[in-house]
Amino acid sequence: MAKTKRRYVCQECGSVSPRWQGQCADCGQWNTLVEDVPATVFSQKHDLSRGGRAVAFEPLNAPTKLPVRKSTGMAEFDRALGGGLVPGSAVLLGGDPGIGKSTLLLQCAATIARGGNDVVYVSGEEAAGQVRLRASRMGVADAPIRLASETSVRDILTTLGDGDPPALLVIDSIQTMHSDTIEGAPGTVSQVRGCALELIRYAKETGCAVVLVGHVTKDGTIAGPRVLEHMVDVVMSFEGERSHQYRILRALKNRFGAVDEIGVFAMATEGLEEVANPSLLFLSGRDMPLAGSAVFPALEGTRPVLVEIQALIVRLQSGATPRRAVVGWDSGRLAMLLAVLESRCGLNFSSAEVYLNIAGGYRLTDPAADLAVAAALVSALADKPLPDKAAWFGEISLAGEIRPVAHAPLRLREAAKLGFTRCYGPAGAAAGSPDADYRGLAALANLVDQVIGNA
Repeated sequence: MAKTKRRYVCQECGSVSPRWQGQCADCGQWNTLVEDVPATVFSQKHDLSRGGRAVAFEPLNAPTKLPVRKSTGMAEFDRALGGGLVPGSAVLLGGDPGIGKSTLLLQCAATIARGGNDVVYVSGEEAAGQVRLRASRMGVADAPIRLASETSVRDILTTLGDGDPPALLVIDSIQTMHSDTIEGAPGTVSQVRGCALELIRYAKETGCAVVLVGHVTKDGTIAGPRVLEHMVDVVMSFEGERSHQYRILRALKNRFGAVDEIGVFAMATEGLEEVANPSLLFLSGRDMPLAGSAVFPALEGTRPVLVEIQALIVRLQSGATPRRAVVGWDSGRLAMLLAVLESRCGLNFSSAEVYLNIAGGYRLTDPAADLAVAAALVSALADKPLPDKAAWFGEISLAGEIRPVAHAPLRLREAAKLGFTRCYGPAGAAAGSPDADYRGLAALANLVDQVIGNA
């Protein structure tokens, strides 16, 4: 048997280094390399074609009883999951500290337990009394949940193995769990990977749905090894600004449903409340048309959400370098859009400060927001409000063309449902749509003519 070699694993990205160093060579983070003890390595080659057990293969079309999804009691959570929790599935929920992960899971656990199901809630970060205090504040203290404050995976699985498996097992959080068969402190790469593997194996063998809470790094990604996201069935992100009341539950990976589905919640005094129509939340306060304001029908998975895009242009008198500030959108895409407006439409933004904001703290990644952002910028530059009750969507190319985007009819229906009577978008994308008065634009110059020339 060969001598065990030392290796160091980055706690941010999971990369492996043969020696310790202050900065990770892959992700560039400092002081993140921690020594990890690898499995025993044998020096001689072994023939793995003998000595194992025969594997039973099955045909692809073998009759299988489909598992019945279990509702969480919250329609928005079920929507993000694809219809509810699948028995035997492993769900990883990540989010910033204090965003409401434990609150959301405690509410769902209470609803499932009140429905006559056995629910186990294990907290490794809080004492049982702290969890009970939160449950009392939320009004769910009467729910028949089995609560424990424990960090040993062996003790948890031994206790659960003595009786029937529960319908739901919540582990808060996976970074606090440890296994006595693995060397290292809780939260290290080897501990997180090993503990998650044991809990996922328990879920698959017993049919218990397991929800793991995961910490995130400073850039918003789930902490620990990247392999953790590959091991689980569903990866969800709980997003939002703590200064705003809304929270978005987003599915990043789902083996049982569509990805990029979202559930919208609002933080209240007694916990999280569902927002059935998030468009009303992000469009509140629009009483009269203002310069620099445009409405964009965004699409999150299969769900359209109307958001307001606000732009402000400030002319500089001196030769100071103009500032570009953007909140909720990609700053690089804003720079590209300003360059297209200057090059293709003859507008001057080089001597002005540009401020762009997505109302309500919403974050946009949809490329179809280009046209709405351009409309807000042109409206702010000309100090002329856009047409009232109008929505804008379309992708803008470097040549100044407005390209078609996906699901234009779905965006139009959402806009019409909230009282928007006119929509601007790519030419021919939704011609003849009965939902709203659709006006196609072929190029960015047509948008400028529409706003500045009042065509």
